[in-house]
Amino acid sequence: MKVVIPGGTGQVGAILDRALTAAGHDVVVLTRRPVREREVGWDGETQGAWSAEIDGSDVVVNLAGRSVNCRYTPANLRAMMDSRVRSTRAVGQAIAAAARPPRVWLQMSTATVYAHRLDAPNDEATGLIGGAEPGVPGYWAYSVEIAKAWEREQERAETPRTRKIALRTAMVMSPDRGGVLDVLLRLARLGLGGPVAGGAQYVSWIHEHDFVRAVEFLAGQDDLAGRGELAGPVNLAAPGPLPQGEFMRALRAACGMPVGLPATRWMAELGAYALRSDTELLLKSRRVVPGRLLEAGFTFEHPHWPEAAADLVRRARTARAGRP
Repeated sequence: MKVVIPGGTGQVGAILDRALTAAGHDVVVLTRRPVREREVGWDGETQGAWSAEIDGSDVVVNLAGRSVNCRYTPANLRAMMDSRVRSTRAVGQAIAAAARPPRVWLQMSTATVYAHRLDAPNDEATGLIGGAEPGVPGYWAYSVEIAKAWEREQERAETPRTRKIALRTAMVMSPDRGGVLDVLLRLARLGLGGPVAGGAQYVSWIHEHDFVRAVEFLAGQDDLAGRGELAGPVNLAAPGPLPQGEFMRALRAACGMPVGLPATRWMAELGAYALRSDTELLLKSRRVVPGRLLEAGFTFEHPHWPEAAADLVRRARTARAGRP
C-alpha cells in the first residue's frame, strides 16, 4: 500500500518509515527540507504539489508538529499549537480535494490530553481530559488545549470517504540516537536515573515495534470482526504504565546500573533547564491504557516495561557496537 507521512523526519516518523518500507510498502514523507528519495517538500500549511501524493494513497499518517522537547515558553507553546493545527488543516483539505482519497487518516495526537492523576488509569471511554486539575502548573492546561485543538481540527475536516483516527500516543521507546530512551539511558548510566519528585507519577510508554504494529492494525481494520470501523481517539500506549520510580528502576536494571540518585522538583527544574526541555515531561502523571486497541483484539508483543527495557537496551548496545 502507499503510505504518506507528513512530518515523517522526526524520531517517530523514522521508526514508521523504516518499518513500513522494510515491509514492502510505498512510503512518501512530506517534509520542509526534502533531501532523500521518497521525500517531498511541503510547508505544513498551504496546498501545493505535495497534495498529489495524498490523492491515490491508501493511508495518511500525519505526524507534523513542532517538537515538545523544548522549554515551554509562550512562543514555543504557540508554535506547538500553530504547527499542529495548521498542518492538520492542510492534510484535511488535501484529502477532501482528492479524487481518490485515502481509506484511513491516522492523525498523531498525545496522551497528554488526559488529566494528571494517580488514582486510576485513563482509557478512551472513562479517562479524564485534563486542563482543570488542582495543584499543577497553570501552563500544563495549555498542553491539553493543544491536544484538543489538534484532534478538533481533524474532526472538522470534511472527509466522508476517509476513516479518521486520532492517535493519543504515549512516549515511543526505541534505541535510536536522540530519542526519549536515549536521553533516559544517559541519565541512568550516569547514576542519575532515580525517582523524580518522589517518583509516584505514572509513565506511559509504547515499544517501537508495538507502535508500528498498532498503526498497521488500525490502518488495515476496516471492519473489526463485524463490529464496525474503528474511528475517533485511540490510545497508543502499552497496557502496563507504571510509576516513574519503578520505570527508572527497571531501566537501570536493564543497563546494569544499581544506583539511581533521586531528584527533587527543583533539581528537576534545573536539569530540564540545562537540557532545554520542560519538567512537564517528567512530572505529569500520564496513566494511560489502550482500552480500544485491546477491545479490538490487538495484542502487544511488549506489554510490560522490564522486558521491553531489556530488549531496547540490548538493541541499543548492539547498535553502538556497530553490529547489525
